[in-house]
Amino acid sequence: MKTDSLFYRLFQHAPALAFELAGLEMPAGPYHFRAEEIKQTAFRLDGVLVPPADRPDAPVVFVEVQAQPDPEFYGRFFAELLLYLYRNQPPHPWRAVVIYPTRAEERLNPRHYGSLVSLPEVRRVYLEDFRDRPVTGAGVGLVQLIVSEPEDSLARAADLLQQARTASWTDWSPAQLADFVETILVYKLPKLSREEIQTMLGLIDTDLKQTRFYQEVFAEGRQEGRQEESAELALRLLRRRFGTPLAAAHEQRIRGLSLEQAEALIEALLDFRTPDDLKAWLAAQVPPL
Repeated sequence: MKTDSLFYRLFQHAPALAFELAGLEMPAGPYHFRAEEIKQTAFRLDGVLVPPADRPDAPVVFVEVQAQPDPEFYGRFFAELLLYLYRNQPPHPWRAVVIYPTRAEERLNPRHYGSLVSLPEVRRVYLEDFRDRPVTGAGVGLVQLIVSEPEDSLARAADLLQQARTASWTDWSPAQLADFVETILVYKLPKLSREEIQTMLGLIDTDLKQTRFYQEVFAEGRQEGRQEESAELALRLLRRRFGTPLAAAHEQRIRGLSLEQAEALIEALLDFRTPDDLKAWLAAQVPPL
């Protein structure tokens, strides 16, 4: 999974997240996240948070996501960072944040760089430390989703979207959060289509009507034939969920559900663990099996 590109997109939308992960106080004023090419060299800093020009007290923050082990990373990173400061002479102080999925990815030569990583300006962040932290905002919730195990990611995504419906996370609209959650899951669950992911997350609720999926697939005034499509989609999702063929009687029953029942099943199956859960759900419908 392209963890680094997901994080750089996150920081573009919510620069404060980099400060939160590193345990730094976010200065007032809008930050802009961008890549920086250092002139007359082959060096490129993938992530630089640049403060407003009228805030010389606010730091320039160098952010690097290092998802793969690389023994040469710190030599390259500090060379790029110091050369940037030399070339640009910014009036601001600086901070550096290096983000690893786990401690296992870090490769540090302590003889060369041990004192540098110990500088107060440098913070190393290990995302494994955030897996079980309470979700205090959409940013932390998305971080937890990125580093979650694939088998847990759908449930985590559903919980995050549910929290977003009641929390006051002003940096994210419901549609923006839903689109980013979908993008993460497309990376993590490549065998599922975007439509299947959207449906399993229940993105047909009224508070998410802005999403592209709702407008294109579950828009009000649905066309004739949607019942059959919904039933077939439910069957495909259930087969993927259980990893085995469904009982013939259950398939027949699902194909006979009304449109509303089929859509309700698509939302409910996210919580199913075994075929017995499906059997119990179908038994509760009218008419019964």
